[in-house]
Amino acid sequence: MNSNVVTLRVTTVAQQHQEHLESAGTEYDLSASTFSPDGRVFQVEYAMKAVENSSTAIGIRCKDGVVFGVEKLVLSKLYEEGSNKRLFNVDRHVGMAVAGLLADARSLADIAREEASNFRSNFGYNIPLKHLADRVAMYVHAYTLYSAVRPFGCSFMLGSYSVNDGAQLYMIDPSGVSYGYWGCAIGKARQAAKTEIEKLQMKEMTCRDVVKEVAKIIYIVHDEVKDKAFELELSWVGEITKGRHEIVPKDIREEAEKYAKESLKEEDESDDDNM
Repeated sequence: MNSNVVTLRVTTVAQQHQEHLESAGTEYDLSASTFSPDGRVFQVEYAMKAVENSSTAIGIRCKDGVVFGVEKLVLSKLYEEGSNKRLFNVDRHVGMAVAGLLADARSLADIAREEASNFRSNFGYNIPLKHLADRVAMYVHAYTLYSAVRPFGCSFMLGSYSVNDGAQLYMIDPSGVSYGYWGCAIGKARQAAKTEIEKLQMKEMTCRDVVKEVAKIIYIVHDEVKDKAFELELSWVGEITKGRHEIVPKDIREEAEKYAKESLKEEDESDDDNM
């Protein structure tokens, strides 16, 4: 009887130890090619954590284009203004906004540019955004299959506009999954940003309208306690740019920032009155 009790206790302790190892990811997080017993790939999850610790990026598709906004955190006063941009030109008609490890994002931006360039050389016209998103997503996914490489520590959005296809917006995460969106947010404040995006009537808005709302959302989700200084980066592609991806002009960006700050001030005053 006593031996059975001892055996049962030893078995229970061994099971608890095994469950602890599995929950902590030990032994299963050393390679991207290894699944845990509950079907998780920890290396990919860690890459997603890198994205969640990054500054917030927003992409909104409207009736006449796509607008990107990025909260670029300024980690040092010694940084030159405008350095380490998180908005990229992939092709004349395609823009890219990123969150996560910037070096990884730059590498993927180069891959996307190469895909777009090769497509134009072979077929003589601009690459459709869905095709580009699928091609880059396959490349990202390939880095989750082998122990000799690590997953990319970034998520990114691709946006374009054409007369035939209209406005399009896609997001690709470190697992290599690609989704089409009307509104998307990535980075540390993505949930709060998504809540604000859902309040917008995106299908009825123009790029000029959306630029102000994107700036407002970035200011709303910015954490002034943890991250004091940041630069707002804005870009768009649509009818207003004749189908080219461009940085939003300085005067329009400043107007959008002014609108965002005034809106926040009004909301704070309204909250104070209610109290």
